[in-house]
Amino acid sequence: MCGLSGEIRFDGCRPDLAAVERMSERLAARGPDGRGIWTRGAVALGHRRLKIIDLSDLAAQPMTDSRGGITGVFNGCVYNYQELREELRSLGHRFSSTSDTEVVLKAYRQWGTACVERFYGMFAFALVEHRSGRVVLGRDRLGIKPLYLARTPGRLRFASSLPALLAAGDVDTSLDPVAVHQYLSWHATVAAPRTVLDGVRKLPPATVRVVEPDGTHRDHRYWQPSYTRRAEYAEMGAHDWRDAMLEALRTAVRRRMVSDVPVGVLLSGGLDSSLIVALLAEEGQRDLLTFSVGFESEGGEEGDEFRYSDLVARRFGTDHRRLMVPSDQVSTALDGAVAAMSEPMTSHDVVAFHLLSEQVSKEVKVVQSGQGADEVLAGYDWYPRLAEVARADAAERYAETYFDRPHADLARIVEPGMLPDDDASGRFVRDHMAVPGAETALDAVLRLDTHVMLVDDPVKRVDNMTMAWGLEARVPFLDHELVELAAACPPELKLADGGKGVLKEAGRQLLPRNVVDRPKGYFPVPAIRHMAGPVLKRVREALEAPEARGRRLFQESYVSELLAAPDEHRTKRGANALWQVALLEIWLQTHGIT
Repeated sequence: MCGLSGEIRFDGCRPDLAAVERMSERLAARGPDGRGIWTRGAVALGHRRLKIIDLSDLAAQPMTDSRGGITGVFNGCVYNYQELREELRSLGHRFSSTSDTEVVLKAYRQWGTACVERFYGMFAFALVEHRSGRVVLGRDRLGIKPLYLARTPGRLRFASSLPALLAAGDVDTSLDPVAVHQYLSWHATVAAPRTVLDGVRKLPPATVRVVEPDGTHRDHRYWQPSYTRRAEYAEMGAHDWRDAMLEALRTAVRRRMVSDVPVGVLLSGGLDSSLIVALLAEEGQRDLLTFSVGFESEGGEEGDEFRYSDLVARRFGTDHRRLMVPSDQVSTALDGAVAAMSEPMTSHDVVAFHLLSEQVSKEVKVVQSGQGADEVLAGYDWYPRLAEVARADAAERYAETYFDRPHADLARIVEPGMLPDDDASGRFVRDHMAVPGAETALDAVLRLDTHVMLVDDPVKRVDNMTMAWGLEARVPFLDHELVELAAACPPELKLADGGKGVLKEAGRQLLPRNVVDRPKGYFPVPAIRHMAGPVLKRVREALEAPEARGRRLFQESYVSELLAAPDEHRTKRGANALWQVALLEIWLQTHGIT
């Protein structure tokens, strides 16, 4: 787990090493244990290292395979690197380290771009072929590790975070109207390849991009599971699916134990993280460090679920730590969380993850997290409504159910010049839903949520907030084999028992029933949801700042209406409308975008 950066020139000039250094410096929190810069010809690479696997300097990056004529930088973890190393050794490759980075280099040398199909893990990388000058960029199947791109005439820069690209300079920071539309419609999700900035794009998940020395490139999407019922599972009943899902999760958790440093767990007390703790205990983990966070109540809403996390910690004998955050600390922590965001994120728990990660990073470098189970296994309460419609009506019902507001409402929120002509967010959903490979309306919805919304909201949130403190978060529910299995699982088994039925059945084999059958928690941060005093003060400052008035993104009449009643205006999804508007403006100001 690290931070990478680089620059490729297409105009005959040498790469700007000072710019790569600035990017690398901005990524220091992602990799506090080491740094390196490499350049050859038209390419320069930068790297910041977090030592997780092979703690020696032999695993330092950028790393060069001199026999293969390849240099690369890598962010993430290939969980099956040991097995791959043995396979590569049998094919004649020799290793000088025990790192997964060296396995990535030699795997590319052996199998070319098809090497990614052999990787089990989360990753983003950049590899340079010395002889040809070709650069290969890659990203893992579920987009757990980020890779941002900034293209200008004659040059391409890339980095593990958007703020790192801003640190390099010369980025077009004008707002992308389609991305703003998605942000306000889709609960802050901005789908790859877009970001809210016109000059920055994201490499999509499950994609390898080959960049030629003349600047042309080609993309290959190497993975997309089928959301259909498959012949090999035709004879499976409900108990078979329960057992298969539990075994897949057991394998996923076991894979994510690989590390040369201790591994903890972020324990909310919900089904997903509790199952991870149970399976680690089953694997023989003793004195496992587990961590929970809670917030003071506001507006009559509770802000912690310690009674559940305490129960799980006692049941499995973990070394448990609780962090209770007072409301006045939320506002002071807000700016730090926004600074850590590669893109604006409105979910309340972003501040929670930032505060929790700060504390956890003082004790461990690696944690497992339950992120992703609700999207992969239909855990949210809106999925049954989406399952009721015909496949052809899935897009329309999805927008009605999940979007914060319809396209027509944006006309009174955003200045006319900042909006696309059509319903860009609705069009994106319709196009995605129309792609073959999803059997029912729910299959199409879960495919969209797993491969788009999950990537650019919850997963990005966890990566940004943990890596801001040099903490690696591993997500077993996004093991690609588990996702493939879940995609094939009959929708009625996922919807059963109020959602995640097949997982709840698996959970009953290992967990107390009151953990499995408890009401679903949504990790609230009441001080934000109800605009508690200090948070409202920060919001007002941002929206009344000269930068906001000069930007003319939101209509003044709408902003005034929100500020006059800060806890009353809610979106269709129940989000605080003032918070959504203010967070985008706070993010832009925090990152110096005027």
